[in-house]
Amino acid sequence: MPDVGQLPPLGVVPPKMHAQVIRPDRYGDPGTAFQHEVVPTPKIGPGEVLIAVMAAGINYNNVWAARGYPVDQVATRQRRGETEDFHIGGSDASGIVYAVGADVDNISIGDEVIIHPGVWDENDPWIAAGRDQMIAPSARIWGYDTNYGSFGQFARVQAHQVLPKAPHLTWAEAAAPTLVGTTAYRMLHGWAGNTVQDGDLVLVWGGSGGLGTQASQLVRAAGGRAIAVVSDDERGEYAMKYGAIGYINRREFNHWGIPPLVDDTEGQKAWSASARAFGKKIWEIAGAKEDPAIVFEHPGAATIPTSIFVCRPGGMVTVCAGTTGFDAMVDLRYHWTRQKRLQGSHGTNDAQAVAYNQLVIDGKIDPCVGRVLAIDDIPRAHAEMGRGEEVFGNTVILIGASDPDAGKRS
Repeated sequence: MPDVGQLPPLGVVPPKMHAQVIRPDRYGDPGTAFQHEVVPTPKIGPGEVLIAVMAAGINYNNVWAARGYPVDQVATRQRRGETEDFHIGGSDASGIVYAVGADVDNISIGDEVIIHPGVWDENDPWIAAGRDQMIAPSARIWGYDTNYGSFGQFARVQAHQVLPKAPHLTWAEAAAPTLVGTTAYRMLHGWAGNTVQDGDLVLVWGGSGGLGTQASQLVRAAGGRAIAVVSDDERGEYAMKYGAIGYINRREFNHWGIPPLVDDTEGQKAWSASARAFGKKIWEIAGAKEDPAIVFEHPGAATIPTSIFVCRPGGMVTVCAGTTGFDAMVDLRYHWTRQKRLQGSHGTNDAQAVAYNQLVIDGKIDPCVGRVLAIDDIPRAHAEMGRGEEVFGNTVILIGASDPDAGKRS
């Protein structure tokens, strides 16, 4: 078994591996739920591929996995018949193919790859009927709903998840953006009738984070204009570096969360005044009384009322998470009569992942690496994320790579 930062000979799979592991008796604080363990290297089946992980990305989904809430992933998988009593998370990876299963004919040992996070049963009737793979009943997020994600030395994936690594990126850079990037791509390009168009104004919550920086770049690549919402001016400047035309400091407003009830006249008046002031900041940045065609959402409970309020008639609020809470409220007065769309969005299908990855390969999307850490920093990184301690861009963990600058091929 190689140490972390080392690789066995190409194609030689050791029986055991190092990993950061969550177990149910540790659910709670991510800082203690994750622990460094040595576990058996996963076996692969038909249609699967084993990846030697060079670097892994950090995402909010494994904050939830560490808490065991809102889903106990270990118990859920055991109900499906899986035997492991632990979870190895991680939904972003760059790495090298070390083994391929039966029926895999387009991937070879030694290929340098990245992994997209959508997984499903190819025999699912929904998919067989030609419908969107990520809406299928069998659809899952790799490294969150599934075991053996990127926080171990070897990861087990489905063959269709395997995409070519951009040669100009380091292992760390290549591992950083895929989950947030493909998620953002689907949110902005996946919903017919409300896809980002040339000239569109898009409001991006969390504009300096991993998801937000990908969204702003994708908006810019489509010819749109992104306005970032951030928590301070330094983060605003960072968001503008990665595609935003301007930013709003949310700390200048105080109307977050569930608004007063409709019959609370004074409360409604105060809430509306702050929400309208927020909307005027959008106009100020846009240079006209223009409302966002798309609002790019993931905070959830704290921000959904404002997002619905400021979205233009016929526009869309697209939401992929609820990091401030799941109990969001929509005032239907601003929703049905103005015919706005509140669209849930989750993960990626194959076509969207391929399209996003091509933008990365073509150099049109920057991975936005904020910091590079070691494998034993995985608990701390998730604990900080869970506490809302914002960082710039994406956090990356070195697994098989020993050097943050390693991996460039051009």
